[in-house]
Amino acid sequence: MNPAGAIVIYIVWWWVVFLAVLPRDIQGRWEAPDDGVEGADPGAPVTPNIGAKAWLATKIAVIFWAVTAAIIVSGIFNFTD
Repeated sequence: MNPAGAIVIYIVWWWVVFLAVLPRDIQGRWEAPDDGVEGADPGAPVTPNIGAKAWLATKIAVIFWAVTAAIIVSGIFNFTD
C-alpha cells in the first residue's frame, strides 16, 4: 500500500464515520424551550458541537484505517489482481 492510497483510505473512513457520528446528541431548536435566536430554522441544532464530533470521528477513523491497512498489508486480500 503506497502513502497516497493510505491517505485516501483514511479520508474515506473519516467521512463515513463523521457522517455517522454527526446526528449524536442533537437537540433541534423546536425542542429547546428558548434558544434566543429569532427567525432561526426550527430544525437547526441548538448546539451542534462540530469540533467534538470531528475529533471523535478522527479517533474512530484511525482505528478503522489501522484495521484496513493491516488487512491490505498482510495480504489476506490481494487488491492488485
